[in-house]
Amino acid sequence: MAFSVPGYSPGFKKPPETLRLRRKRARSLEATAVPRELPKPAPRHAALAAGLPLRPFPSAADRGCGGGGLAAARRNPFARLDTRPRAAAEPRAEQAAPGPFLDSNQKNDLLWEEKFPERTDVTELLQTPHISSSESDIPSSESTELPADWSIKTRLLFTSPQPFTWADHLKAQEEAQGVVQHCRATEVTLPQSIQDPKLSTKLRCAFQQSLIYWLHPAFSWLPLFPRIGADRKMTGRISPWSNDETLQHILMSDWSVSFTSLYNLLKTKFCPYFYVCTYQFTVLFRAAGFAGNDVITALISPTTRGIREAMKNEGIEFSLPLLKENGHEKKKASGTSLGHEEEQVISDEDEEESFSWLEEMGVQDKIKKPDMLSIKMHREKHEVQMDHRPESVVLVKGMNTFTLLNFLINCRSLTATSGPQAGLPPTLLSPIAFRGATMQMLKARSVNVKTQTYSGYKDQFSLEITGPIMPHSLHSVTMLLKSSQSGSFSAGLYTHEPTAVFNICPIEKVLDKETTPEELANCGLHPKTLDQLSQVPILGKSSLRHVEMSDYIYNWRS
Repeated sequence: MAFSVPGYSPGFKKPPETLRLRRKRARSLEATAVPRELPKPAPRHAALAAGLPLRPFPSAADRGCGGGGLAAARRNPFARLDTRPRAAAEPRAEQAAPGPFLDSNQKNDLLWEEKFPERTDVTELLQTPHISSSESDIPSSESTELPADWSIKTRLLFTSPQPFTWADHLKAQEEAQGVVQHCRATEVTLPQSIQDPKLSTKLRCAFQQSLIYWLHPAFSWLPLFPRIGADRKMTGRISPWSNDETLQHILMSDWSVSFTSLYNLLKTKFCPYFYVCTYQFTVLFRAAGFAGNDVITALISPTTRGIREAMKNEGIEFSLPLLKENGHEKKKASGTSLGHEEEQVISDEDEEESFSWLEEMGVQDKIKKPDMLSIKMHREKHEVQMDHRPESVVLVKGMNTFTLLNFLINCRSLTATSGPQAGLPPTLLSPIAFRGATMQMLKARSVNVKTQTYSGYKDQFSLEITGPIMPHSLHSVTMLLKSSQSGSFSAGLYTHEPTAVFNICPIEKVLDKETTPEELANCGLHPKTLDQLSQVPILGKSSLRHVEMSDYIYNWRS
């Protein structure tokens, strides 16, 4: 119990001295206190009147109360003294804890620890991810087509009032036909609405076709996507190459051949895009004509100051699209000596201009200017602060992408030197086949449950798709569901967060839609998917989180 002492303020005393004074005051009060009978509280009188057996209160000495009669009597907190109903608990406002990718300000800055959701039950499958209005600057929109989303999804959860049983248990002929259609890039056109989807062989084959993707390397016992933050998933898995340098050299040699094969397909417009997923960052290579660009582009996210410096040293010209200085876009970084000289001249001019006002006031001699070392350390601190954040995304264009290819092949830090991913080459993901690739299949399952409503119970149907879901697969599946579910479904989209920044629009000149190269027709994508991915991205640093279709009209949120 705290006692107030007139004229004494504990704020001016040290904590040990404050406690000593309080103990001394308590002992003096205990010695001078006059014992008196404690009054019985009102609940005790009510219980006695009702004839309930009660335990006696312990005395002040038994309770060890130093306050004696001055201390208020306390009852046993675990004893029920009367039969009155307990008061209802006051409503308490609970604030949700920040997610693994959100900081205390609910900003999506800490992106580089991937969340791996465990297998959920049926009731959780019907819950779509909650999207608050503050999570994105992109408002919801209604249209007949979805915007291009260049991020990689890890999970799609579709719900619809109509069943998804047509997606289960494909026949052997339907599965084989879907594989053949994928390899031959067969264009499948479905009617606007299918009366009985379960009996539609064309729909089931097209669904099988949309689930296929290509991967390198491929080890059935080892999950190869995602790679960022995947050490926990890979711990304890067999990795015979971790301590075998000869085997590591063989794996990297095969990986280099596959990587070069993909780039050649991209350059000749037979491959629309592909991803390089390392344990530290992800690279998106896109062919000319996609995302409004008229040249090959490569986006790298996240990056660090170390890898950017290494790219400069290799002569790779790149830009930081999201980094702005004084309201203007940052100039291109160059690894040549001329680029360093220009950057130095610009920095010197900025420094002279920043201190010119001191000379006008005549106080330039009284104020100490920061030396070049301090200025350099300040800039380096600023560069390091944006590491591992969306603002660190790097854009490489044109022939510099070929230099980037050679840089990545010869980069020693491309693979981890310790941990579960030690010696494991990066993962290559592609929508089409390439040299050394393995055909893989996204996992799909449908669940039917009954949900409670005001009028009783009704059937609710869901379809879950998991795996590295690339942009073309997302668009293909939504086109199929538009026909199979009669234009009515909703979807929750779970994004691999480090790839959400790939939706930025880093182009200076928008490519005219009519001048899109005709050679892209042979890249293996559906014409409608090709048309969608050719558009200029509008999602910025965000990605699609929730999609709902009603009467064949999309409503999406990011």
